[in-house]
Amino acid sequence: MNASLVFLDESGLLLAPLVRRSWAPRGHTPLLSQSLRYREKVSCIAALSLSPQQRRAGLYFSLRSNANLTTLWLRVFLRDLLCHFRNPVVLVWDRLPVHRARRLQAFFLRRQRVQVVLLPPYAPELNPVETLWAYLKHNPLANLSAPDAPTLAQIARRHARRVQSTPPLLHSFFRSAPLFCA
Repeated sequence: MNASLVFLDESGLLLAPLVRRSWAPRGHTPLLSQSLRYREKVSCIAALSLSPQQRRAGLYFSLRSNANLTTLWLRVFLRDLLCHFRNPVVLVWDRLPVHRARRLQAFFLRRQRVQVVLLPPYAPELNPVETLWAYLKHNPLANLSAPDAPTLAQIARRHARRVQSTPPLLHSFFRSAPLFCA
């Protein structure tokens, strides 16, 4: 099949930092200050794509401060995402209820070149975007204590753009999933 393969997933980043081991001079324990605004967050949508010949990998993402995933946001993201592909597209994603919404079903009925494939239930290890989220949260965003959600979104966007411009790292996310496309 001469189609681009696209994996899509959503995630959220909270203001509370993911605490990892860090370095400090002996006798100077590092301190992480944190604001106590528990309800603030950054919602993220990301898609990892692989060209039909599996040579080019791409990352497309959208971040919003203090917003929940909605069908409208997802439809706009998908519309913009599909503009980047000339070939047919195989869209692979999990079974989140918003993915099966009637509005999205109608959206795909109007686009004949998109084939939607659902991952098995409770199988995040099959989705390479989950590995992307783990990488961002455990590496560049670890021990980060942002003062507010817009600042966290700005920092996360900068690190996602850095990942976007690193093809070997993008390919490693695909290799981490035990799928045929590795």
